[in-house]
Parts: sequence; C-alpha cells; structure tokens
Amino acid sequence: MSVGFRSAKMAVAGAVLAATSMLAAPGAEAGPSLVAFRGDYSPGTIVVKTHERKLYLVVEPGQAVRYPVGVGKPGKSWQGVTKIDGKYRNPAWAPPADVKRDNPAIPDVIAGGTPENPMGVAAMTLAGGEYAIHGTNRPNSIGGFVSYGCIRMLNDDITDLYQRVPVGTQVVVTR
Repeated sequence: MSVGFRSAKMAVAGAVLAATSMLAAPGAEAGPSLVAFRGDYSPGTIVVKTHERKLYLVVEPGQAVRYPVGVGKPGKSWQGVTKIDGKYRNPAWAPPADVKRDNPAIPDVIAGGTPENPMGVAAMTLAGGEYAIHGTNRPNSIGGFVSYGCIRMLNDDITDLYQRVPVGTQVVVTR
C-alpha cells in the first residue's frame, strides 16, 4: 500500500514539474518553476518572500512552485499570516482610500476585463484587509516594489495559481 501511495505522490510531483516547465521558457526568470524550498510549511501553503519578490506554493515538504511577483512599495509592504477568502475572474476594482488619495483622478470603479484594470485576469482576496494576490496588465512591474500592499503576478501565473488553490488556503507573507 505504501509503495502505491509513494508512486502516486511521485506521479503528482512529476505532473507538477511537467506543467510548470511547459509554462516557463528555459532559462527565463518569468513564470513558475518547481524548486527546492526550505521552511516548516504544510503542502498547499502560499509563502510570499517580499525581499525576494517571489511567491512559493508549497507542493510537498522540500518543494514548491515559485512565481515572480511584484510587492508593496516602501512603506506599503506588510508581513503576516492570512487566508484566501475569495476568488474572482476578471474582477472589477474599486481603489482603496489611500490609492484614491494619491491618485484623485482615478475612477471610483474600473470594470473587470479592461486594460486599465490593475487586477488583471484574476484576483484572490486576502482576509483581514484590502489586499489581494492578483494579475496585472503591466507585466514589466513584476519583480519590483510596486504596489500598495497587494501581491502582483503575471496574468498567466495568477491563472495557474488560481487553479491550484482553494478559498481558505493559508498565505504567509514574510520579509
């Protein structure tokens, strides 16, 4: 019985590797990749390391799928533990008060699916605040300190992550 379980686990890990290698061009920094990962996190946990500007989805002890991300600007980044409390495709976006204060000309709501919408093709909202893990229509912003605290991903990457995790997934944001 344990041999069958181990084989099934190896098959799943192999499928993850195959899927992620198809999504990322060889040698490219963009896109997901299966990597060795250290940390005491359960499989299924999302770990965002803001200083690396990387998001990790732990797939099994010692392994994670890594994605490049954009993170909070100086003074806008945060650390903590939360959970995904909603998942949305092509969401409309209403700017939070601090974004509106800094950009008063920005519309009160930007329709989902439009090029001007900063949420890209999908968003997963985080419990306890106005933050989300979301796509972007500005791919050049990935890898930078660019947001008001949200975790920004390439549209292909948020689509991949969106399919892998359910509402309730734990999210750990570290420095």
